Amino acid sequence: MSRARAKLCFLTVVAVGLLLGRSPLTAQESGIMSRDPRWRVSEPLIEADPARLPPSDEHPWVAIKDPSVVRVGERWHLFCTIRRRKEGEGRIRIGYTSFEDWESASEANWSLLELTPDYHGAPQVFFFEPERRWYLIYQAADPARGLAYGPCYSTNERIDDPNGWTLPRPLYVVPEGQKAGLDFWLICDETHAHLFFTTNNGQMWRAETTLEDFPDQGWSVPEVALRADIFEANHTYKLLGQDEYFMFIEAQGRGRRYFKSYRAESLRGPWEPIADSIEHPFVGVENVINQNESWTTNYSHGEAIRAGYNQRMELDPQAMRLVFQGANDEEYKNSYGLIPWRLGILERVPASRD
Repeated sequence: MSRARAKLCFLTVVAVGLLLGRSPLTAQESGIMSRDPRWRVSEPLIEADPARLPPSDEHPWVAIKDPSVVRVGERWHLFCTIRRRKEGEGRIRIGYTSFEDWESASEANWSLLELTPDYHGAPQVFFFEPERRWYLIYQAADPARGLAYGPCYSTNERIDDPNGWTLPRPLYVVPEGQKAGLDFWLICDETHAHLFFTTNNGQMWRAETTLEDFPDQGWSVPEVALRADIFEANHTYKLLGQDEYFMFIEAQGRGRRYFKSYRAESLRGPWEPIADSIEHPFVGVENVINQNESWTTNYSHGEAIRAGYNQRMELDPQAMRLVFQGANDEEYKNSYGLIPWRLGILERVPASRD
């Protein structure tokens, strides 16, 4: 980014802050664009509580993970992967819950989305304004309907109706011999929808189609958008009031999960690193200021709390919070399917509050 553009972005943040009655932030205090952001972690807020989940006695629920959340009206609407302690059909489902505030989130009951009896998980929810309709993007397979594993979508007229979601349809059919990927994430600009995903080999991919052709027509052949020491679960946002995009993505190191961050002026890239090492992570044990009291040492598959809920995925950098899945070192030693992932919130800590 040029100095002139960086200065313009900073002045925009200052102007927005003044309009909202906030003190101007220095470039370091703007947090998510810093090489050394800092965070405070909450207590665990949501876990696989059998009293709140649908009955599953023979194969109890073991984890709630992969959160996607929006605020609509006076309520939070949360979609997650929910995992049973079993193998085979039905072990991984998508669940939905709603609550007024995070303090009461653990008391909310869950519903299972009846999308397919086979595998489906890692949801992303948003409101697609051109159609005035809710979308859920996720990974799924439904052999009974001839649907091979890949990026799928369902739609709904109401976000608060767990029974209203349509059966999964593919965004596109993955060609034979090509990697389907995982942890699909969709974000739109003024003209196109962009689908990002990872393949667990240090590569993040991107495909696009026009807004007119979305959801299931005209997709380009996926191309590698980023090669780095990354793992999975990319989340990409437009910075509110700025012509700039921000992305954080999960990485692995020293036996733990953590997040790296990148920036770009276009969803087509290139993506420039910001906090991209285990010594200087976007989020990790190194920069959580209350880590000594934390319940987790793994910061995994998180989503930023957005400034809105439409397809633009806008993010206010001055009000940055992440909902994430966590587990401590002992829990993380379990086989992956038995890790008891729980959800918590990370809140960015401006330097001025230290």
